[in-house]
Amino acid sequence: MCELLGMSANVPTDIVFSFTGLMQRGGRTGPHRDGWGIAFYEGRGIRLFQDPVASAESEVAKLVQRYPIKSELVIGHIRQANVGRIGLANTHPFVRELWGHNWCFAHNGQLADFQPSPGFYRSVGDTDSERAFCELLNRVRQAFPEPVAGETLLPTLIATCDEFRRHGVFNCLLGNGDWLFTFCSTKLAEITRRAPFGPAQLKDADLTVDFQAETTPDDVVTVIATEPLTANETWTAHLPGAWSLWRRGECVARGQVPAA
Repeated sequence: MCELLGMSANVPTDIVFSFTGLMQRGGRTGPHRDGWGIAFYEGRGIRLFQDPVASAESEVAKLVQRYPIKSELVIGHIRQANVGRIGLANTHPFVRELWGHNWCFAHNGQLADFQPSPGFYRSVGDTDSERAFCELLNRVRQAFPEPVAGETLLPTLIATCDEFRRHGVFNCLLGNGDWLFTFCSTKLAEITRRAPFGPAQLKDADLTVDFQAETTPDDVVTVIATEPLTANETWTAHLPGAWSLWRRGECVARGQVPAA
């Protein structure tokens, strides 16, 4: 299985701390050696870094750790390959344009007997994850020819993710620069940091950050990961079937679909 990392914040925020912890799981403290990627939104633009090697050994990952890019929405992924070859074309997150926005997607899990019909969006690589992303966007594009708000999209996103998880495991992050949507099939956890801020200690690296020294009293930052990244904070686990919509660090909608 793979691991996911997402961030939604109300101010441009760097994710170096969380990213550093996640990268250790890519070959050092975890088995996810088959590539990694991270996308940072900047307005309508997106900075995408990917490398099909173990993140703990990747020179590109070291560059990102030294380069504190600030963003209000981030999606990251480390891969343990199940379906599809190890290579750049199969490295998450995946990005496509819809309605003049960059849509970004990362998936943790494996889908059996999953072969959607070809549509406007098609896979570049050969993973079930990218096929699921393309199928989801094809359904959104068909249902909504013109742009709509994230809240309006929710029934389509939830129903599609619920259908996909019936093929196996489907934990995912989906964003378009304005909002971040999460769906939990088996495992996701969240933490929202706001004033009063305190120190946080990574589980996977000898690194502590005092967020009080790095933030303002008005900052709100939510981090979502497959497994909690810190040892001294309380993370909230998502239940199977739970979905959430995040904007500027706050959860604006959430719910749960019945067990598959």
